[in-house]
Amino acid sequence: MSLIHLFLLVSLVSLEADATTSFSPGSRSILRDIGSNGISDHKDNAVELNATNFDSVFQDTPAKYAVLEFFAHWCPACRNYKPHYEKVARLFNGAEAVHPGTVLMTRVDCAAKINIKLCDKFSIKRYPMLFWGPPRKFVGGSWEPKQEKSEIIVVEEWRTADLLLSWINKQLGSSYGLDDQKLGKDHLLPNISDYEQISQAVFDIEEATEEAFDIILSLKAIKSSETGASFIRFLQLLVPHHPSKRCRKGSAEILMNFDDLCPAGECSYDSGVNNTLRNFHICGNDLPRGYFMFCRGSKNETRGFSCGLWILMHSLSVRIEDGESQFAFTALCDFINNFFMCDECRRHFHDMCLSVKTPFKKARDVVLWLWSTHNKVNERLKKDEESLGTGDPKFPKMIWPPKQLCSSCYLTSTGNNIDWDHDEVYKFLKEYYGEKLVSSYKKKSAGGVSKEEVVVAAAEEMAVPTNALVVPVGAALAIALASCAFGALACYWRTQQKNRKHHHNPHYLRRYSSNYLVMNTFSNSESEREKER
Repeated sequence: MSLIHLFLLVSLVSLEADATTSFSPGSRSILRDIGSNGISDHKDNAVELNATNFDSVFQDTPAKYAVLEFFAHWCPACRNYKPHYEKVARLFNGAEAVHPGTVLMTRVDCAAKINIKLCDKFSIKRYPMLFWGPPRKFVGGSWEPKQEKSEIIVVEEWRTADLLLSWINKQLGSSYGLDDQKLGKDHLLPNISDYEQISQAVFDIEEATEEAFDIILSLKAIKSSETGASFIRFLQLLVPHHPSKRCRKGSAEILMNFDDLCPAGECSYDSGVNNTLRNFHICGNDLPRGYFMFCRGSKNETRGFSCGLWILMHSLSVRIEDGESQFAFTALCDFINNFFMCDECRRHFHDMCLSVKTPFKKARDVVLWLWSTHNKVNERLKKDEESLGTGDPKFPKMIWPPKQLCSSCYLTSTGNNIDWDHDEVYKFLKEYYGEKLVSSYKKKSAGGVSKEEVVVAAAEEMAVPTNALVVPVGAALAIALASCAFGALACYWRTQQKNRKHHHNPHYLRRYSSNYLVMNTFSNSESEREKER
């Protein structure tokens, strides 16, 4: 019996040692143990911070805003509030987030000794206590009750999940709901021959536009007058021709303020400064949403942004007029060359741009060139993906359009050799990426779509804009035609346009030899309009 007693004593000492390790001061496992009620497989969505990782988490997050909760694990009210906080956190945090990249939901346990000084810096006098602000404002930060002009503010309405989310929606100008669901693999669009599916691409065009802008901001990619000019010309293409009204509006606002935001191409990216690009949203406050619909792949790493960017370029190309054809071509080529960060893709696209020796005179030619280029890219990537097994099995690269969508586009087809009817191809592309994209969207909106779609964009946001006159002056005039609210600003921007030195930068104009046509077209068209006036 003495041996048995000795064995039990040793086992007890071992268990106590394990418990001391698992539930040491500052350990998050003790909080999980208290809050889980024996359920060990529950995973919190809110990020638990302490004094050692506090600054780094806020510094590294891509989220534009953050909620920070201070609590104590021994506080019954805090434990009861945790399920409410987690309901909101699941919308924004973690791999299954419904609206990722928008709000970082965090918490700090003030009962842990390691966090005492951190909680003192924020003058925590009660539990729980919630704060709101840009993540980088929390880095090395503090808060005082009488502090003025601070971007960190106390959340006053938080006692239930509904109240907290309603308060967040007020700050963001959004309309998120607790019942919002992430679009998963069951929302894939596998039937490529369904003509109506292009209606979903409206959301992806917006998403790709916003993501492209976010990449430029995060990488501080506008670094010179040359890259600034490239960005300006892309905006000049978006303002009159983007399929989404709110993206046209956001692009116009950035364009009109660009000289002040980025003098000589030197942009400010400091979120703490009033006059900075980060204060603008190219497609509105509700974007990015963090997911794609028409471009959703069956794997996280496939399709998505690159697919959305292609659709954006196609939708722009079918909306231009003949007088804008060369400008649109160079604007797209320059944008990809300066701001698309996949180096191999960028170089391939740039080479195809440089292979064009004759200036474009017809919008039709730009539409067909972009279509042909996209098919060449798909052919090249298809071979690589098949040999390496990196493609999307649900959406393998293919020649577009397939016969199911446009049988009249094919004259003859033998294996990989296709004889295209280019008139029919142009007709198809013009309708598919133009009127069909928007009209199908409106039809679906009227017929009842999912809550996410209705919230994201109203049908009136999507309209084929009034045809613009020759860019760049035409871009400003198109703003006035598309929206009376922008009329005065457009006139102001138009007068400023004439004095922009970088628009006449010889180095930029020589980038593609055919660019000289842009200035000639601009001058001739301007003279004609002066006569008309």
